[in-house]
Amino acid sequence: MLVASITDPIVNFAVDVVREMGLVGVFLLMLGESACLPIPSEATMLFAGFNVAEGEYSLFLATFVGVAANVVGSWIAYAVGYFGRVDLIEKHGRKVFIKPHHLTWADNWFEKYGDATVFFSRMLPIIRTFISLPAGVAKMPFWRFTVLTTLGCIPWVFMLVFIGQQAGDRWESWKDNLHYIDYAVVALIILGAIWLFFRWRRGRGNADAAADATSA
Repeated sequence: MLVASITDPIVNFAVDVVREMGLVGVFLLMLGESACLPIPSEATMLFAGFNVAEGEYSLFLATFVGVAANVVGSWIAYAVGYFGRVDLIEKHGRKVFIKPHHLTWADNWFEKYGDATVFFSRMLPIIRTFISLPAGVAKMPFWRFTVLTTLGCIPWVFMLVFIGQQAGDRWESWKDNLHYIDYAVVALIILGAIWLFFRWRRGRGNADAAADATSA
C-alpha cells in the first residue's frame, strides 16, 4: 500500500479544498490534475459526488465543472508541449536524452493513433494527467485535441461523481478501492516502458548492423 500512503496527504488536501470551496475547489483541483499536477481526480470527484448526495449541487453541475476544468487544464499542458517544443525540447532535449528521432517518433505515433490515445487515456488513472503534454509536443490539431479530450473526460468524471453520490457516506471506501486501478496502470506503464526499451535497442542494433554492412 505504498502508493496509497504516498497519495493519502494529497487526497486529504483535495477533500479539504472541495469541502471548503465547493465547486470552485472542484474546478481548481481538476484543472491542476489535467495540467500535470499529481492531484487524484478520484478523491476530488468522489467527494463532489458525496456533496451531490447531500444536496449541495446537482450531478449534472458537478460533472460539468469537473469536465470543464479538465479541458482547461489540458489546454495548459498542451500549450507547454506545443510552444515549448522548440525552445526547450529541440534545443535542450539532449540533456535529458531526448533526441530529434524521439520527437519524430512521437509525431508519427500521434498521426497514426493520436485520436484513440487522447480519447481513451482520459479514462485511465495517472496517464490521463500527462497525456496532453505529448499531444502538444506532437502538435496534434488543437480543436481535434479539445473535442477528444472533452469526450474522453465526460464518462470518467460522470462515473466518479455518480459513484460518490450513490455511495454517500461510504465514498471513501470507494476511493480506497480505486487505488488498485492505479496499481494496475502503473504496472502497465512499466511493462510498456520495458517493451519500448527493448524495441529501441533492437532497432538500434539493426541500424548499426546496416551501417556496418554499408561501410564494408
